[in-house]
Amino acid sequence: MQFAVTFRHMEPTEALKSYARERMDRVRKYLPDPISCHVVLSTERHNHRIDVTFQLHNGLSVAGHEITENMYSSIDLCIAKIERQVRKYKGKLEGMKARPHHVAPQPWNHSIVSETFEKAADEEGEHGNAGPAMTFDVVKTEKFHAQPLSVESAIVQLNLLHEEFLVFRMDTDGRTAVVYRREDGSYGLIETPATA
Repeated sequence: MQFAVTFRHMEPTEALKSYARERMDRVRKYLPDPISCHVVLSTERHNHRIDVTFQLHNGLSVAGHEITENMYSSIDLCIAKIERQVRKYKGKLEGMKARPHHVAPQPWNHSIVSETFEKAADEEGEHGNAGPAMTFDVVKTEKFHAQPLSVESAIVQLNLLHEEFLVFRMDTDGRTAVVYRREDGSYGLIETPATA
């Protein structure tokens, strides 16, 4: 398994790196063949944060994070959380097939947009008052790949990543779809129509 540790806003130490590696190896009893593990250790004021991402052989990812006042306890709590979720989905993870190598993932963009109001000079109303016009500024853009998955596999991936929604491609016909977590705890599915 490839293992990488990134230190942010803190001094890198070999003791923390080896402790993180030792703890991350515990997942191998549940996931016998993870491809890689990336650990990000960072500090903000008095908080110590860890973000962990495991990339699995079937194309899925398992992620977790934790924030405490001690980096060692953050590592322990994070790996315990990941172990719980992997145990929960172990049977489903083993049953999922590896993504075929000839299928190229399609890139998708995700942007965060903020809206602002500006006075529109050329759009005057009846009384000569210009109404506010909305403008949108892209604050943050992320790129990701929509993997071909079944709906059940997409829900598993959604839960393993602790996300509210997941964009994916249907493994049967390549259509783009979104699975999302509803407020009542159930899941919703948005499908795009098949191309003619």
